[in-house]
Amino acid sequence: MKPIAGIEIAPSLLSADFSRLGEEIKKVEAGGATILHVDVMDGRFVPNITIGLPVVRSIRAITDLKIDTHLMIVEPGTYAAEFAKAGANMVSVHIEADPHIHRTIASIRDKGAEAGIAINPATSLTMLESAIEFADFVLVMSVNPGFGGQKFIAPVLQKVSDLRAMIAAKGLNTRIEIDGGIDASNIGEVTAAGAEIIVAGSAVFGREDAAAAVQDLINNGTRWV
Repeated sequence: MKPIAGIEIAPSLLSADFSRLGEEIKKVEAGGATILHVDVMDGRFVPNITIGLPVVRSIRAITDLKIDTHLMIVEPGTYAAEFAKAGANMVSVHIEADPHIHRTIASIRDKGAEAGIAINPATSLTMLESAIEFADFVLVMSVNPGFGGQKFIAPVLQKVSDLRAMIAAKGLNTRIEIDGGIDASNIGEVTAAGAEIIVAGSAVFGREDAAAAVQDLINNGTRWV
């Protein structure tokens, strides 16, 4: 047997110990993580407040891993390019929050970062029809955004499959990222549906050995023939 599709694990720093953030990053890097997922929340688009530009700059200074910032904020077009300037390699904004998504995507790309469109569990894929060709990736939320440690919403698997079909039908190279409630027990289903970048928070940092947790996700999520 051989793997037919590689996946990338993006540990969510929302679940990390911020008093030892540098150490936490080194652990997941040792386990094979290639992306660090940073959740930016403003207390308005979602009912929580987290971190901002200064923390992204600090993370950029201590790691060569890709930084993936997920902006769960209102008026994301005002700030998206600033996160790219701060060192983020990937910046995603919610289509539900941005009536000018094309302009925001262009601003992210102008700063040299990959631009992503994030979509909530109950949001129809039809909202992506006129914008997906401009994005480098789509972030599918498999929980309602705002808090870590939530249960995976199973019907999202069909959404990922449908999104994969949409991408293929349009002849695009858009990648699919997924975030919410994913662990070693369900990652196989998620990657089989078509997701390539897997965000995991408590499944990584909730384990005593974060490096081993990342490796377990890779092993359980790789598709084989």
